[in-house]
Amino acid sequence: MGVKHVVLLAHPSGHSLSPVMQNSAFKALGLSARYEAVDVPPKDLPTIVEELRNPKFVGANVTVPHKVSITKLVDELSQDASIVGAVNTVVRQGSKLVGHNTDGEGFLRGLADLNYEPTGDRVLLLGAGGAARAVAVSLLGREVESLSVYNRTLHKANDLVKDLSHIGPIKTLRSEEVSLELDRADLLVNATSVGMEKDGISDEEMPLPIGCFPKRGIVVDLVYRPERTRLLREAGKHGLVIQNGLPMLVYQGAGSIQKWFGQTPPTEEMFKAVLSALK
Repeated sequence: MGVKHVVLLAHPSGHSLSPVMQNSAFKALGLSARYEAVDVPPKDLPTIVEELRNPKFVGANVTVPHKVSITKLVDELSQDASIVGAVNTVVRQGSKLVGHNTDGEGFLRGLADLNYEPTGDRVLLLGAGGAARAVAVSLLGREVESLSVYNRTLHKANDLVKDLSHIGPIKTLRSEEVSLELDRADLLVNATSVGMEKDGISDEEMPLPIGCFPKRGIVVDLVYRPERTRLLREAGKHGLVIQNGLPMLVYQGAGSIQKWFGQTPPTEEMFKAVLSALK
């Protein structure tokens, strides 16, 4: 049958730990498959997606900045991807491409690792991209008391809220409203790229003003490189429970493996691979 191929569609792609993680999983499962990251500028995305119809491909992962735009390029969307309005996993079925979203499931599994259940809690979400959409849908599905969204580009937050308001209690925050909402929040999630390492250099920027933190609860930063962003370091100093983006990375990747190959993903091996790569 030959080696099956899976690609990560990203721009840029060099920082991703997904190839190390997924190739370790394929090896542990005894699969004849190879995973590689491909740097795809937005203008080239339609051409690359068409290439995924080639029988040598099993599918793809999709990340920044393509999660939303690829929804228009696949043939079909799963229920999760349709609700979220973003795709992180593509599965080739014959010549048909089906878009899925395992980000929300991955995020909730990460919260479960903290023995935390968000039902009935107040949440502040930073960001309005594809990952933020998946996190928002997953939290609304768990019936949080309220979900407030803040994004530096206000119209993007408004679009997200408009798209998801039929699911549950979600609203947009203006910058002057963030401080008050933080005081009441049980969970703060950073789904922006602020704080992400660039070209091996840590970004010390914060997605919130210094000193602005919830009085209690949990702070999750979906950035995983560096392992501890400035946001998480400062939150830890305030006595808050913190989690970086590695659990979501591993669990969303595990969900993708399940979609591509129908096998139980070796999450322990996947965690080992990403932690080793970060050393």
